[in-house]
Amino acid sequence: MSDPVLALGLGAFALLLLALPLSFWSVSSQGQGGRVVRLLVAAANLALTAQLVLRWWQSGHFPISNLYESLCFLAWASTLTQLLVERSYPSPVVAAAATPMALGGVAFASFALPDQLQQAAPLVPALRSSWLVMHVSVIMVSYAALLVGSLLSLAVLLTDRGQQLELRSSSIGSGGFRQAELAGASTGGFSFSSASLSLSEQLDSLSYRTITVGFLLLSVGIVSGAVWANEAWGSWWSWDPKETWALICWLVYAAYLHTRLSRGWQGRRPALVAVAGFVVICVCYIGVNLLGIGLHSYGWFLSA
Repeated sequence: MSDPVLALGLGAFALLLLALPLSFWSVSSQGQGGRVVRLLVAAANLALTAQLVLRWWQSGHFPISNLYESLCFLAWASTLTQLLVERSYPSPVVAAAATPMALGGVAFASFALPDQLQQAAPLVPALRSSWLVMHVSVIMVSYAALLVGSLLSLAVLLTDRGQQLELRSSSIGSGGFRQAELAGASTGGFSFSSASLSLSEQLDSLSYRTITVGFLLLSVGIVSGAVWANEAWGSWWSWDPKETWALICWLVYAAYLHTRLSRGWQGRRPALVAVAGFVVICVCYIGVNLLGIGLHSYGWFLSA
């Protein structure tokens, strides 16, 4: 607690820990307390912002050089993404779905990592590059957007399970239209009538838009990583475990977008693909650090 950086991390953890049960209570009480949850998440985001800025000032380099810093950065990006999504659709289900991820990231960083990895350390030679901010920050923000979008897809699977979910709109949130039979047997045929979207349909649209943004950022991050790898190691692509899993992650979410844009899938079927993407990101982000193999294993904490 003598380190203000660690104290700010614990403060963010306490705020998110308080927000989590309130978010579930808000769902069961039909929105009551949702504003309080958003204020707590916003306060946690501010605490994480102050923590990262202070760590940057203390260490003299962008605060994403080890697993503790990257987890806190991921939690910061996740809470920011959550707040932006709730601005579009202030449903308590959004907070109930997204808050556990930020809370888990801060808890893992604060309580699971050894003290050695919680302290600032000099950058390893491969990270002493101007590409650090560009590549790593974009990748982490993309992870946050993809994870939040995948959790919203999981919420689609868990809500309104007894109802049919089949959107007739463009799935971009521009308006909901359902196909209905025309009154009168003489005309025959169909027309489109305006209708409000259900909770599951709103979550489906939000998930789609959030994953689209995350996928675009992931694409930029992979390209910038290839450029940085060529500069640092003389090879654009080396099939390092982190690179391989990042490619798998990209392919999974590319398949998700393909099913929506080309096949017209909406609702629960693409949600299953997004949930699979959530698992792949966890393996890509945490798995490499657990195994301690490859060129991206600088955050390995089992050896600390």
